Amino acid sequence: MIALSILNRLIMAAATLFGVALIVFVLLRVVPGDPIAMMISPGATPADIAALRAHYGLDASLPVQFGIWLKAVVAGDFGTSISLKREVLGLLGDRLPATLELAVAALVLAVLLGGAVAVAGTLARRTPLEPILDGLNGLFLAVPDFVWALALVLVFGVFFPIFPLSGRIDPGTETHFATPFYLIESLVTVRLAIFADIAAHMVMPVLALGLPLAAIIARVLKATLSEAMVQDYILLARLKGMSNLRLVLQEALRNAVGPTIALTGVQFTFLIGGTVIVERIFAYPGIGNMAIDAVINRDLPLIQGLVLVFGALFIVINLLVDLLVAAFNPRLAHG
Repeated sequence: MIALSILNRLIMAAATLFGVALIVFVLLRVVPGDPIAMMISPGATPADIAALRAHYGLDASLPVQFGIWLKAVVAGDFGTSISLKREVLGLLGDRLPATLELAVAALVLAVLLGGAVAVAGTLARRTPLEPILDGLNGLFLAVPDFVWALALVLVFGVFFPIFPLSGRIDPGTETHFATPFYLIESLVTVRLAIFADIAAHMVMPVLALGLPLAAIIARVLKATLSEAMVQDYILLARLKGMSNLRLVLQEALRNAVGPTIALTGVQFTFLIGGTVIVERIFAYPGIGNMAIDAVINRDLPLIQGLVLVFGALFIVINLLVDLLVAAFNPRLAHG
């Protein structure tokens, strides 16, 4: 049954990616504007324009264009970026790790901070501290990530210039990376000065992305913990003399974490989408920042590659979340 379930998920994932690719392909070609017009020089002849259009396969009908592009994608060829003149797959390979490091760091921050606030709120039930925590959490929940980004730029980049405002690493730093995962590689190779520089560049984007998600996690986890704290097994453990902190962490948390994991996974996909604006604000060299440039330049191959990458990320994250939820819920694991 598990193998059949995995097979069904893989089939659904392939169908979803195909649908996403088809919709984006059609929409990009029916919206106003001509990407070739942005590439030609003022003195180009009609023959030059026709040759360039044929080079990028834009002179055929839509079904033929889609068939050619889909066949190439299956073979691992995402085409050549119109604006950057590089292979799309290579561009994605260079930029995707930066976005993944940023998103995972924001997720870790959100889980730790949101979990701590939820536990503190549960322990502070029916005390004057509870409405204060709920009010602060509501404030953090109401402010979107791009507003946090602008506020952090103003506070820590202008008034108190503590952290770097843009980029991923100091341009003056002379170093060589074997992989595009700069943060992980610098830590593994014990280049702590470079690791600190990269981490400093990530602080403000991570905070901007992680704070709203932390507020969501705190609210949901606190609600599920409150429900768990009135169950019979908690009462039995309390009669055995367990402290409130031990009741929450050892007994209630493991039963309340399932719904929180499911919601966190869904919100994590939105967090990855939110990197588009946040990366632009901080000039962070990830796929989000590159996506804005691709849209401005009407770079069709690059936009299509980016959409497929985002779609694949969402599918993989949802699959991982389902596995985690099943692991924390024995009834689902054996169902």
